[in-house]
Amino acid sequence: MPETLLDIKNLKIEATVYPPGEDPHDITIVEGVSVGLEGGKVLGLIGESGAGKSTIGLSAMAYGRGGVRITGGEVTLNGRDILKLGPKGLRGLRGREVTYVAQSAAASFNPAKRLMEQVIEATLKHGLCGRSEAEARAVKLFRKLGLPNPETIGNRYPHQVSGGQLQRVMTAMALCPEPSLVIFDEPTTALDVTTQIDVLAAIKEAIRDTGVAALYITHDLAVVAQVSDHILVLRNGNKVEYGPVKQIIEDPHEDYTRALVSVRSIDHEEKKPAEPVLRVDNVTARYKGTNFDVLSNVSVDVAPGQTLAIVGESGSGKSTLARAITGLLPPSAGRITFAGRTLTPDLKTRSKDDLRELQMIYQMADVAMNPRQTVGTIIGRPLEFYFGLRGEEKHKRVQELLDQIEMGKGFIDRYPAELSGGQKQRVCIARALAAKPKLIICDEVTSALDPLVADGILKLLLELQAQEGVAYLFITHDLATVKAIADSIAVMYRGKVVRYGPKTQVLTPPFDDYTDLLLSSVPEMRLGWLEHVIETRKMESAGN
Repeated sequence: MPETLLDIKNLKIEATVYPPGEDPHDITIVEGVSVGLEGGKVLGLIGESGAGKSTIGLSAMAYGRGGVRITGGEVTLNGRDILKLGPKGLRGLRGREVTYVAQSAAASFNPAKRLMEQVIEATLKHGLCGRSEAEARAVKLFRKLGLPNPETIGNRYPHQVSGGQLQRVMTAMALCPEPSLVIFDEPTTALDVTTQIDVLAAIKEAIRDTGVAALYITHDLAVVAQVSDHILVLRNGNKVEYGPVKQIIEDPHEDYTRALVSVRSIDHEEKKPAEPVLRVDNVTARYKGTNFDVLSNVSVDVAPGQTLAIVGESGSGKSTLARAITGLLPPSAGRITFAGRTLTPDLKTRSKDDLRELQMIYQMADVAMNPRQTVGTIIGRPLEFYFGLRGEEKHKRVQELLDQIEMGKGFIDRYPAELSGGQKQRVCIARALAAKPKLIICDEVTSALDPLVADGILKLLLELQAQEGVAYLFITHDLATVKAIADSIAVMYRGKVVRYGPKTQVLTPPFDDYTDLLLSSVPEMRLGWLEHVIETRKMESAGN
């Protein structure tokens, strides 16, 4: 019978919180969770934000971040309870027996040191081998993980490789000391779907070839299904369901697990083409100080009450097109027509009606709101600016908008720090609606949210579109989102539109190679999907 490598029993984790206007108090983050992991196996930890996934994962190295305390239970690794180890014992454990791959590799590397120095650092610090052997291990891992120029890529600095490549270098760093256990904490969440495929395949192959055990933390069930042997479903710090991958995906026992499996099942009927409210004609643009175009002869239309999805990888020009439309990046050629009038290229010269009728919702709601203003003030600002509303009249309209976004009473006096990620994005939607726009540009508005929360935001946007007749220009790299809400689609690649038309037409074969790559890269909830995609795709990701 396989030996248990990691055994977590009745784990309890607490933290002290400091809510605005209240006394500090303790809360329980994880309550009585027990789970085991055999050597060479992968356990997926799945759940929405705040479920306790990363907290439980980090407990496998006896660590709690940000004031978090492990207050009960046992964490047995290689036959000993690591919660009883002193500082010296923990230093010997971390980076040797157990290693960690963070969500954001870009924020985890030292920008002033070459990659090789950082990859072999833990191996040398623990005295596991000499420098030449450590470097040979690293090069072997670079090759195994599919990195370009494995013999020389270690000489580069972090900013000299792509996000997907840096994530694989971090995986090499974690595997270099030849640990018993690796903790992967959302390692592909910040990557494009196409780049995510390469990183997932590399991680899966490296785990299989090295025989290391792993905890794989994510909020995406389709992703974790590709690399895991078993899955632990968590919610609010409690264990919801545990079982083999096949059982969790095909026969989930709990309602919450069933909701995770069926996410993104929105059925949106495509509307017929109509006279556009926004027309972009042959727009070309470049940033100051550069000698190349970031947009090249881009032409798209958006009809009233309809959604145009702009899809493509990072760097394809999606957000740059939004900047050109809003006047933040004046085009060097082409014309933009909105509501029957030609928009001036520069934001500063546009009329108040131009500004009011063309609104934007940003990817990161956290940085799109003033943390010192209440929800009422944030939503009330456009009501004052565009319509001159004051006092009770403004308060009444703010409350109406909060009702529209399904937040209702009790939120008007809260600050952004007192809201969840999904609630913050809803406030940003209400702020955009307050101006009574004809078009809203949605720039990756669901990409930073958990699938269930993102699903709620998409349903809300569709309901508001039906009520208000507002058009959306929806920028995303997630094809599942596109299928759920779009009426028409424009596929962008390196600043150009390579495929454009009604949704059914764009999503119907035959495809060009790039559209085929994008469509095939959307994770599917079935076993063997990852291997099938790698075998059948016709081109590499641009991020690779």
